[in-house]
Amino acid sequence: MTQRPLAEFEAHIGYKFTDPSLLQQALTHASFSGPAASYERLEFLGDRVLGLLLAQYFYHHCPDEDEGALSLRLHSEARTETLAMVARRLEIADFLQTQPGMSFAENDNVLADVVESLLAAIFLEFGLEAAGAFLQAHWPLASDTPASREKDAKSRLQEWALAQGLGLPVYRLLAKSGPDHAPEMIYEVAVADAGSESATGSNRKIAEQKAAAALLARLQAGDRK
Repeated sequence: MTQRPLAEFEAHIGYKFTDPSLLQQALTHASFSGPAASYERLEFLGDRVLGLLLAQYFYHHCPDEDEGALSLRLHSEARTETLAMVARRLEIADFLQTQPGMSFAENDNVLADVVESLLAAIFLEFGLEAAGAFLQAHWPLASDTPASREKDAKSRLQEWALAQGLGLPVYRLLAKSGPDHAPEMIYEVAVADAGSESATGSNRKIAEQKAAAALLARLQAGDRK
């Protein structure tokens, strides 16, 4: 797929970068062999910027809710599915620079990472207020509806372990293989006196969630190794 012009994307999102290389990096996948660095470092920063902005937004817009409800709202807005939805609305896949012949239009994980890298680029170029405006323009941010009680596997495993007095789950990388643009990671999660499980994923988040889900399923069935 041929990358659409960055100027078109700037007009699309309403932000004109004085440093176009920053936007170029935010929209460059690791598979691309050109001079531009990939979005991965920006994604690291964007993940933290997103968390801060969401926490700030819901803190001010949901004054009667406790920490638990606010955390559920934040999780819902920062989950991979939500970020991928935002990316598709912005048509980010059309502007992503990749290895010729590759497309990530249906890859939720890549789309979510690129949204975070874009948010980081906006933060670095225009500041936190502009990043917050971008967030409010493109995220659902349903503060007027009840907080969803749906929790991810890591959150549920942590709650289970603490309720059993076993302490926090511990995650560690067991192995990593494959090229940079298509890695395969194996992560293990262990709970004291309750055993461990491992799982494979294309990034840390996916592998940890899968491992947590596997361990939680076994423990809830009453099987402690």
